[in-house]
Amino acid sequence: MKKVLGISAFYHDSAAALVVNGEIIAAAQEERFTRKKHTPEFPLKAIEFCLREANISIEEVDAIVFYDKPLLKFERLLETYLAFAPKGVLSFVKAIPIWLKEKLFLKKLLHDNLKKLEGYDKKKAKLLFTEHHLAHGASAFYPSPFSKAAILTIDGVGEWSTASIAIGKDKEIKVLKEMHFPHSLGLLYSAFTYYLGFKVNSGEYKIMGLAPYGDSNSADFKMYKLSITSKLITINKDGSIWLNQDYFSYATGLRMVKEKKWEELFGLAYRKDEDQLIQQHCDLALALQKVTEEVVVKMAQVAKRLTSADYLCLAGGVALNCVANRKIQEANIFKEIFIQPAAGDAGGALGAALAASHIYFEESIPMLTGKDRMKNAYLGESFSSEYILKFLKKKDIPFTKHSYDSDFYAAVAKHLKDGKVVGWFQDKAEFGPRALGNRSILGSPSFPDMQSRLNMKIKFRESFRPFAPAVLKEDAQLYFDLIDNSYYMLVTAPLKKELCQELPSNYEQLIMKDKLAAKRSKFQAITHLDYSARVQTVDEESNEKFYNLLQKMKGLTGDGMLVNTSFNIKDEAIVNSPEHAYRCFQKTGMDVLVLGNFIIQKEKN
Repeated sequence: MKKVLGISAFYHDSAAALVVNGEIIAAAQEERFTRKKHTPEFPLKAIEFCLREANISIEEVDAIVFYDKPLLKFERLLETYLAFAPKGVLSFVKAIPIWLKEKLFLKKLLHDNLKKLEGYDKKKAKLLFTEHHLAHGASAFYPSPFSKAAILTIDGVGEWSTASIAIGKDKEIKVLKEMHFPHSLGLLYSAFTYYLGFKVNSGEYKIMGLAPYGDSNSADFKMYKLSITSKLITINKDGSIWLNQDYFSYATGLRMVKEKKWEELFGLAYRKDEDQLIQQHCDLALALQKVTEEVVVKMAQVAKRLTSADYLCLAGGVALNCVANRKIQEANIFKEIFIQPAAGDAGGALGAALAASHIYFEESIPMLTGKDRMKNAYLGESFSSEYILKFLKKKDIPFTKHSYDSDFYAAVAKHLKDGKVVGWFQDKAEFGPRALGNRSILGSPSFPDMQSRLNMKIKFRESFRPFAPAVLKEDAQLYFDLIDNSYYMLVTAPLKKELCQELPSNYEQLIMKDKLAAKRSKFQAITHLDYSARVQTVDEESNEKFYNLLQKMKGLTGDGMLVNTSFNIKDEAIVNSPEHAYRCFQKTGMDVLVLGNFIIQKEKN
């Protein structure tokens, strides 16, 4: 029975995961503990949590696995600078000392940080390194419900690979095809993220949210898409792409793109973060999204051709593009798709641990007891009622205590029915970027102003950002055209046509703010501009407490659906502890906080 600790660190979204006898025991991002969003720091606190959860010490761990191979990455760095020389001298001078001091000697860096754990013995520790895209692939295939599947991983870049197609069968994963740096769909998306004024490696999902504000019939959209496909990217029949490096700086520069060339190409100035979003920005985001969808579907088709598999597993940062995931479903290439909920670099820690467990140690894959082996992504820290009570009393916070009974769920549902915003904190934290009903901010989707209230007074973020619905699994098809269940909120689905309202005749001429305000459906807060929603289906097996709340909501309103957004504000990590949750509750416009079976209401002035 091997105990394997997986680590991702030193780039972004550091995380740790523990696998014992092939079973996932715990996984968490370091940001949840340090409160530094997307932190690249060594995940010391996440490791300590994983060890506590398994009730073991670091000396009992059989192997510690890092999620990529630094020497291969260093090789890529050197070869890239040589290929582009004399360009990139400033970037080279800045990057090389860091590599020589830290990353090239990663084994020493890992040992130095692991020594902070009580009982760590450098001489006894077994350090392993897995390739980046193998870690991504393992994170999706081994937890999936499939014994055989095609595996597609797409991200920015690992060591050399930027996308890969593999076949997984039982314990074996065999890589069949790779696409290499500097040609990368993930980096293309990040380049547009930068150009449109958002932060790289964290703002990519904003582009996906902005795209539906674009007008596919406009001259600007058509020009932007043609410019992308004729000047920036060549899309090959096998799904691979070629990026014209004359327009990009990420290979050797300190920026993502050559701004002046992009401004000439698109006739649109580089947007700074504080600049107002205009229709052309929306059209450009839509053009990029459409190109991304085309490439992703082609890659999935090639994965099918190479593997002849009935099922597909997806991972890598691009797998968080839920609109592109829907396009794969609609193409009917595979019978079923499994997407790793922590598809980005955080999930690499889990994949590294699983790859070592099943490939290196040849541990058998655990029997399937649920829909998959991810334990519904509830792999993080939990806090007992005793802990919560002690915290509330220490801070002298007024509360009402309930049993987990019908009255408790009815009380919370009544607040939601009345239009109040509720912070909902239960059991184990989710692993990955999505709140799935344990660290969530909830609201009723039927209030027309709920989206704007949540964005402006709770999340303090851009007004255009959409919200996702959590819906009873058995009722989901009443509201959405779902192709399959969506437990992890990783696929979009259109709202049923009979629930949609006709837009005003001058809709396409409206500015963004007025487009957002236009009435689209009874469930305005979760209906995006294209009548789609990023759906989470909830059943009793996956989350009994959240399911019970949705059932009570259905009893009160007739609809077992809630707005479900992550329990955090802009630029902060999702809350982990009751202390984090209360702090967030206090500094936002939230009305009610539910910590376990304790209900706290804002004091009225």
